[in-house]
This record gives sequence, structure tokens and C-alpha cells, in this order.
Amino acid sequence: MLKKFLIIAALLLLGIAAAASYSGTSNTASEISNGVSSVPVNMNMTALSGAIQPNGTAPGESSPGAIPPMGPPLDSSGGMPPGSISSPSSYTFSGDYMLDGANATEMNSNYTSDKINESAVYVTNGGDLTLINPTITTSGNTSSGDASSFYGLNAAVLATSGSKVEITGGSVATTGTGANGVFATGKGRTIKMTNLRINCSGDGGHGVDATLGGALNLTHVDITTSGSHGAAIATDRGSGTITATYGRITTYGKDSPGIYSTGAITVNNAIVNGIGAEAAVIEGANSINLTNTSLTSGPQTTGGIMIYQSFSGDAENGSGDFTMNGGSISVIVGPVFFVTNTNAVIKLNGVNVTSASGTLIKAAATDRWGISGSNGGIVSFAAYDENLSGDLACDNVSSIKAILQNGTALAGSINAGNNGKFASLTLDMSSTWNVTGTSYLASLKDGDTALKNIHGNGFTVYYDSTQGNNSGLSGKTYTLTDGGKLTPRS
Repeated sequence: MLKKFLIIAALLLLGIAAAASYSGTSNTASEISNGVSSVPVNMNMTALSGAIQPNGTAPGESSPGAIPPMGPPLDSSGGMPPGSISSPSSYTFSGDYMLDGANATEMNSNYTSDKINESAVYVTNGGDLTLINPTITTSGNTSSGDASSFYGLNAAVLATSGSKVEITGGSVATTGTGANGVFATGKGRTIKMTNLRINCSGDGGHGVDATLGGALNLTHVDITTSGSHGAAIATDRGSGTITATYGRITTYGKDSPGIYSTGAITVNNAIVNGIGAEAAVIEGANSINLTNTSLTSGPQTTGGIMIYQSFSGDAENGSGDFTMNGGSISVIVGPVFFVTNTNAVIKLNGVNVTSASGTLIKAAATDRWGISGSNGGIVSFAAYDENLSGDLACDNVSSIKAILQNGTALAGSINAGNNGKFASLTLDMSSTWNVTGTSYLASLKDGDTALKNIHGNGFTVYYDSTQGNNSGLSGKTYTLTDGGKLTPRS
């Protein structure tokens, strides 16, 4: 999964710093920024539409020496070549401990496997297993990265075929390639974990993963991954649902974000550190919903949160939705949000956002995904009760619609250097914009008709007087608070 997305890092990243200690101790609510109420239902968001097509080349496919994608290469038309993805029946699934269609409860037991493709615990055919304080370890490798990512081959704990697993206390540790920690695949397959520690160190070893409609529920679960291409919390092909409450999530490896969603992932009151990569990634028409959670990303150039579409077949085309209430986002390098080759809806409510890059949102095409000319980022962004600093930037195949509400303050430029066709801004009367550079807007809507909530600071803001949305401005030039002006572009 991550190999087919994050190969962009092999081409774009300038360096990775991955040296930090891991306490392995669940955080308490006091470690997280104080929460606020959820994003209000009346927050005005309109997602933009537009089909984006693949360019027929999987990430890294044409780069000699690059890490191969997790998914198969696309055919010349951008589709999946026939027979390129094997079904689960193509592989033999097994476990050192196997529960087939039965119920069982075990306490203080050890489960170990060092064989290729073998799980330590495998539950199938409607089995129902309860583990209390288990010690689960595997060291075997996988024979297929695809089968591990899509179906859970080689996972330490694997639930398939309508099975259920509940784990309370204990630990899971894997060292082999493709060795995910805990994996649920298929509808009706659910795993519940409480007070568990998970550590995966092999290449492609995700902490927890759900595919094909599988579901995971985590409470006070601490997860560490240190290998490449191993998100701590992940979904893959066919979508999955994961809910995590409390816990400390840390990824150290190259191309290993803290959260990777091709499904629906919800995280509450947790700490997520993507030390070697992004804090969070959404692919395709999927979502991440965070409440009172701390996100930190590492020193890579793609940004803190990435929303994109690879067209590898892992995620349906559509809007990627990122919603965050309370908590914090801290970004060392790159924009806070980077959107490419897809539509994105981003909502922030009372989030403390800090970034060293000076860019809040970047919507732009890359040469890795989509057809040139139609592979930009289409962003709808709403901020509620926010204090934001950073520029909003998009190229000429991308767009940003920004809405500032309920006392939100933005300090930054908007589409500096562009011709004003691709960015728009809406402010209510309680919100302000501190302009920090010459800016270009397709349209401006302001609840304060006197425009006193726009502080020009000596800069010029251009708007497109030919657009109907700007009819209230009457094509005039206005002097802004603290100097500067709002004027029609020539």
C-alpha cells in the first residue's frame, strides 16, 4: 500500500531524520490540547468536483532503483492489468495458533512464529477468540507484499471469514517483512484491542490494518513501527474502519506516516508522531476524523497531511475528507496540507496549527500521478475558531476555496504570483485576514461590507471583477485597514 503511494518520497524527499525515543506509555487526556465542540453542522462547505485520470504509470515504475510500488503496475490505459492482483485463495493462510469456527478464551499465553507467511494467531470461519495478556511475536517474512497489505498474509494476528478477536493487555511484536501487527480483513471481521502494545520493525509492517470492510477498535493501544512503508494505523484495498481512542502512535521509518487511510479512520485523544514521514495521509474518497489529537510530521517535503489519488486500485475516486476538532498539528517541513491529483474537503475547529514552512495549504500537480493538465488539487477548506498562519497556494490546474468562520484569524498571502483565477475567500463578520503578501483572488465574500476585517499591511489584493460572486464590489478599489488596497486585476 504505502510503497505505491509514498514512492514520491524517494523522488522528492531531501532527507529523513528518524532518531527519537519511544516511551510505550499510553497518554492521558491531559497530554492533549484542550478540546472544543465538534465542527458545527452549519459550517459552509462545498466540495468541488472534477474527474482526474491516471497517467498509466505506477509510482516508481519508471525510476531505476526506486522502491517498487506495493500495488501492481497499471496497464497503458491506466487500468489494472488482468490477473495482476491475486485473490486470497491464491495464498495459504496459517497460524501457529489457529481457531477455526470455534470460541476460545486464553490467558497469559505465548504465541510465536518464525515461518514464512505464517501468523502467530489466525482466527477464521466465524471463530471468536479472547486473549488476555498474551505475548505474540513473529519473525518470518512474507512471500508477497500485496498479499500482506491486502489480505493480512504473515500478520501476527489475523482475523478472516466473519471472525472476531478481543485482546486485553499484552504485546504484539513483528520483525519480518510485510509482517503487520494486527489485521482484520472482510466484512464482519472485527478485532477489539485494549491496553495493548504493538511494535513492528520490518519493511511493510503496519501496526494495525483493516481491508475489504474489516473493522478494528483500539483503546489505550500504543503502536510503534520502525521499518519503511509501515503506517501505524492503516487501511488498504477494499476499505476498512478503524477507531482508536487514547494511545501513543509513532512511526520512525522512511515512507511511514502515522495514519494512512483508504477507508474511514477515527482517532480520539491520541498522540500521533510521523517522525519519518507525514503525520497522516488520505488516498481517494476516504476520510480521517480526529478529536483532541496531537499530530506531528517529520522533515519531508510533502507536508504534514497529504491528500491524493494514485489510481492504483486501492481507493475509489472522489473527495478525501479530513476533519479535526481540537488538538494540534505541528509540521517541520512542507505545507501543513498538501493536495494533489484529487479533491479534498478540510475542516478545522479549534486546532492549534504550527508550521515552520510558512505554507498552510498547497494544492498542486506533481509528475507522479494523473494526466498532466488535470491532476491538480481541488480544495474546499473551512476554519472555525482558528488562529492560522501560513500562505494558501495553488497552481494553474488547482483551486482553493477557503471559508473563515466564528472568529478565525488568518495571517498569510493567498495565491501570491497567480493571476487570480484559482483561489476564493469567504469571511464572516467575526473573522479576519492579515495580508502578508500580494494576493490574487477569483472571488471575495465578506460579512463585513466595509472590509474592516481585512488588514492589508501595505499589500495589494487583486480580485476578478468579471465574476458574478464579486458583483457587490462593483469593480471598485478599496483602501484596506493598516494600508494596502483591494483592487480589480487588470
